[in-house]
This record gives sequence, C-alpha cells and structure tokens, in this order.
Amino acid sequence: MPQTRAEQLSKGMIADSIMRFFYRKNIVVTGGSGLIGRQIVSRLVEAGASVRSVSLDEIQVEDKVEYVKGDLCDFEFCKRMVKDMDCVFHVAGIKGSIEVTKSKPASFFVPLLMMNTNMLEACRLSKVDRVVYTSSIGTYPSAEIFKEQEGEDEGPPMDMFPGWAKRMAELQVRAYQIQYSLTHYAVVRPCNVYGPGDNFDPANAMVIPTLMRRIFSKEDPVVIWGDGTAIRDFAYSGDVADGVILALYHGTGGRYVNLGSGIGYTIRELVEALQSVVPFRAQYDHTKPTGFPRRVMDISLAK
Repeated sequence: MPQTRAEQLSKGMIADSIMRFFYRKNIVVTGGSGLIGRQIVSRLVEAGASVRSVSLDEIQVEDKVEYVKGDLCDFEFCKRMVKDMDCVFHVAGIKGSIEVTKSKPASFFVPLLMMNTNMLEACRLSKVDRVVYTSSIGTYPSAEIFKEQEGEDEGPPMDMFPGWAKRMAELQVRAYQIQYSLTHYAVVRPCNVYGPGDNFDPANAMVIPTLMRRIFSKEDPVVIWGDGTAIRDFAYSGDVADGVILALYHGTGGRYVNLGSGIGYTIRELVEALQSVVPFRAQYDHTKPTGFPRRVMDISLAK
C-alpha cells in the first residue's frame, strides 16, 4: 500500500542505532493493522524485524508481515502468539467513542480486562524479553493538565469503564515488575491520536475522523456537539508510534509515560483548520455536551 506524504516525512525520527536493535528480532504487534499499530509495524519491518500482526480484522498493510486473525480474549491463542518472541507491542484496544462506552460499558470493560490480562500473562510465561502496553489518556482522573504521578492516580478515570480496565493492566505490569523483576515491561499513555487507519465509523469514531467523515459525506451543515471551546491534545499516529517504540527500547522506569503533543487546541480551532482545506459550513449544537473543558498532556518526562 503506498505511503502518504505524512507517513514518509515521519520516518527516520528514531536514531538508526536504536532501530538496529530490532534487526532480526521476532516481534508481535497486537492491533497491528490499527491506527498506531500499523505505524509500529511499518517501522519494525524497515528495521529488518520479523513481525507478526495480531488483530480481529483482516486488514493487511505491509507485505513482509505475518498477519494473524484471532481473539485476544482466548488465553491459549495469546500463548501461541507470543511463543518464542523477543518483543511484544500490546497496542490492541476496542474502538468506541465516549458516548458508546457509556451506553455499552460491558462491551468495553470485560473484553479489555480479558485481553490485557491474557496478553501480559502470556508474555510473562513465555519469558518475552521486552513488552510495552499502550494505555490511554482516559485513565487519568479529571484535570486540565495530565502529568505522570509517582504513585497511584487520585480519583476515578475520566473514561470510567475502559479507564479502569486499562488501569488494571498498568497495575498488572507493575506487579510483574515487583515480583518478577521484569524491568523491561513498559507502559505509555497516548493522547487523542489521529492518522491513516483511523476509525471513521460515525457510530463510534473520535472527533477528527467523525468530522472528516461528515465533511466527506457533504453534510450541510456539519453539526458539532457543544460550543467548540473544549481543548484537546492531538498527536499524529506516526509520532505516537515512535514514542511507543522508544518506550519499549528504553523502558519507562516502572511507571507510565505520557505520549502527546503537549499543546491544546479547541474544537473550534480544529474545525477552522479543516475548513482551510475543505470549505464547509459548521453549526455548533449548544444543546449537546461540550465534554471535559481541557485535556492536555504534560510530556516533559517523555522528552
């Protein structure tokens, strides 16, 4: 599949000396055809790694990759997938907007608990040398600036059900580090990610792909929930993939690390940026919720 210009420009952000580490390594990427996963897979293939992508879908992005369709809720399947692997990038998640997670919480909470527990335990049993788990900004309690804490987060996660499930996976990694000295198990928390391979399903997509889908469908006007003042931190999937790779290589010191731009943009600014490329008429629906006022990451630790 031809690469976009953005994908081409984002390559080479990691030092060659680091990427050489992955040469001829056997690596699993769960969610390898998804938004972040496909970018990780692409970089690892270029580095000469032997990559296995595990996913529920049948999308194939790269030629030199073993694509396996399967359910990570099946523990025996997970054990087969990580057997004899050097590194595992556990990026797989469940697609869904905040509204969908509220209306169908069990559809997110239960599978996330199962797949995360299964993959991490399978990696431990198979003695996988390096593992990185991709968590989420939604695990943080409500705040305006999200900064990593030395101990536990104070307060429940913003994204209640998926947030708790992902916190449990983070805690599982910490338990392994304490009991089994698995110091090369890392955790990252990305912000709002966008890029090729995004989910454009209007029923459960996030804000950027939702707007793009509505513009593409020539909706007039394009209706935006709230007043457009909500501030969000957006990061390109290729940049986040670089951060995930670096986290696996360097480790995260027994804690989680934020991955984002560190810059906040209002939804109105996002709409205006899209209008500068494709003119369309926007209408803000003030009867709908605006969402959390501000969600921006402190990325000083990642730097």
